[in-house]
Amino acid sequence: MEQAAKTAPLRVLVADDQDLVRRGFQVILNSYDNIEVVGLARDGEEAVELAQQLKPDVVLMDIRMPRKNGIEATRDIVNNPLLRKTHVLVLTTFDTDEYVYDALAAGASGFLLKDVDPDEIADAIAVVAQGDALIQPKIMKRLVETFVAARPQAGRTAAPAQMRKRLAELTEREREILLLVARGLNNEEIGQELFISPATVKTHLARIMGKTDAHDRAQLVVFAYESGLVRSAQ
Repeated sequence: MEQAAKTAPLRVLVADDQDLVRRGFQVILNSYDNIEVVGLARDGEEAVELAQQLKPDVVLMDIRMPRKNGIEATRDIVNNPLLRKTHVLVLTTFDTDEYVYDALAAGASGFLLKDVDPDEIADAIAVVAQGDALIQPKIMKRLVETFVAARPQAGRTAAPAQMRKRLAELTEREREILLLVARGLNNEEIGQELFISPATVKTHLARIMGKTDAHDRAQLVVFAYESGLVRSAQ
């Protein structure tokens, strides 16, 4: 019998300004068969440069770093059309919820604290690499709703013109699905709510992401709140 082809390991770039932390993650993550650390970055600027060169599946990104912080570096990577398949997992010692919001708003696919177990980090890398949001939808919804509501009033009275234009491009069905995503429903639950199959939901989500320029499901939730869609429906 022929052996099944071995799945290529997920290629990971670690960005952190502390040498011991970078090397520690390298040793830990390389111990997993499905992960290979392909690069180490000392700051956000180097993280962006190495991401462009190496095109990793996932960038494990610290927030507070010199030259360019993790939020700025995340934004640069996510907005680079050559890195559409690269996802960012923010890993930090800071547990304030605002960092979660800022990381998601910049385009990160997930957020973890550095004190989580190695297995949790490995699992998170696998989840993010598939294009899924790391934070559970219901938790993410509460975080995003809290911090969008806390933004200055001037920023909440009207969505930017470009965001309103993207929202207007959505069909009625696509708006319905986006609202349900913002409520924290998964594809199966959305399908049950709208009497359509999960595969159809997935097709609609792909179109919504294209129209809203969302990197993943996490970004859809951010868009739903910041565009005013959720508030206008309440």
